[in-house]
Amino acid sequence: MNDDDGFNLSLAKIAIIGLGLMGGSLALALRGKCSAIYGIDPDPNTRQLAISQNIVDQVFEDPAEIISQADVIVLAAPVLAIFSILSTLPEIMPNSCIVMDLGSTKVEIVRKMEELPARFDPIGGHPICGKERLSLENADRTLYYAAPFLVTPIGRTTKKALSAITQIIDAIGAKLDILDATEHDRILALTSHLPYLLSSVLALTTPGSVAPYIGPGFRSASRLAGTSTSMMLGVILSNRENLLVALENIQDELAVITSALADKDAEALNSTLQAAQAAYIKIIGSK
Repeated sequence: MNDDDGFNLSLAKIAIIGLGLMGGSLALALRGKCSAIYGIDPDPNTRQLAISQNIVDQVFEDPAEIISQADVIVLAAPVLAIFSILSTLPEIMPNSCIVMDLGSTKVEIVRKMEELPARFDPIGGHPICGKERLSLENADRTLYYAAPFLVTPIGRTTKKALSAITQIIDAIGAKLDILDATEHDRILALTSHLPYLLSSVLALTTPGSVAPYIGPGFRSASRLAGTSTSMMLGVILSNRENLLVALENIQDELAVITSALADKDAEALNSTLQAAQAAYIKIIGSK
């Protein structure tokens, strides 16, 4: 993809809606690589930080104040907020533009993108990176570097939109991979959303009285439970069907372990644990 596709990142004005960890890190990574970066966020402290730290060129509370000047709109908000923004976008953006998102689920988002008026050129995106602390204070210009950036084009996505997201991914040092939205959600249910739920269950079932005795094992296994529900609730709800299947599989495996323990069947327990170890090595070794 190049300028022949009608998009040149160095000349583009990019509006990022949501200046949390992901939106702020994207702004930092794109500084000096596009014509202008506009930040949009409802939180006054976030807006003040964005300007004082020179993270964006201009910052606004209301998208309607600046959105008409953008060539690319990046939806870097939580999934439920992305749904809301996509519903109101036709009312506040009169011009043609490219619309991309950074949401952690894709099927429902791209379905809503399909409903946008013809002047919009939408494409789904999801970078596989992040931290538990989601605020702009934790933004990092290297957050996306060498991370997979999954792209989910839809039927109406043009070469221009694909060129735009490709140039953005190249500029921030991420690695592009194209996936169907349905396959994306099935995979991420297993690799991201289920681990969050399992971490949450571990945190819920561990009494606070043991806090002085926790070590790195508990910290690593429960880490994701520290992620804000403002981001994860919409992710979980919008990937409900895949997660229900994954949770059923978890319950089946837990039943095997529970039965082996109840029966004091060391052989069965060892067999299960060895199979888990082999599966872990296979998965991690493929990275």
